[in-house]
Amino acid sequence: MTDRPDIKKENVETLLETRFIKVYDLQYAPGRHYYDATRREKEELVALKSDGEFRTMVPDAVTCILIIESETEGPRLYMQYEYRYPTGQYLLSPPAGLIDNEDRDREDALEITAKREIFEETGITVRDTDRLFTVDPLVFSSPGFTDECNALVCAVVSADGQDEISQKGAVGSERFDGYVLLTKEEAARVLRDGRDAFGNYYSVYTWAGLIYFVSGLWEE
Repeated sequence: MTDRPDIKKENVETLLETRFIKVYDLQYAPGRHYYDATRREKEELVALKSDGEFRTMVPDAVTCILIIESETEGPRLYMQYEYRYPTGQYLLSPPAGLIDNEDRDREDALEITAKREIFEETGITVRDTDRLFTVDPLVFSSPGFTDECNALVCAVVSADGQDEISQKGAVGSERFDGYVLLTKEEAARVLRDGRDAFGNYYSVYTWAGLIYFVSGLWEE
């Protein structure tokens, strides 16, 4: 790789600091500034990590690709309509949530988070007989604006013995308005259209879940 700007801690200025969001000025050269909106504390900024730290870092959250298998209906991809405040809309979304601080140092932090979020947001329990695996340990959301990142974890769950899907476990600011169980054909249609059944756009994490389901990679 070619030389890259070396951002030092002493050249990072805090512009905004609240409980939920922080904005930092990353001075990458004299008189040159770039801005990072993040949940992270200053000492945890991705821009300050060494190559080794960068390659072993823990993501902020986990996005779940939830596939429900049924002997009578076949595999279907679970997607929910979750209210996203920056867009002011209920967007077609996969279950997702932040990794708890007390879990971050655990080897199974991603799996613990995925199980918790799936249960809270859908009422579905991922059991030992189900498949749960990491698709990608860390992907960045929008690295031109933020260092926020998610892991992608897939859960292939048997519908047998599960109670009815419930969205009553919403916590904090979470708001849900129903869900869909997409067949491969329906998921492919949403991919081709770039819009949900209501004609609305969706996030890149929804796109990732759709493409992973349709590709069949989860079956390997």
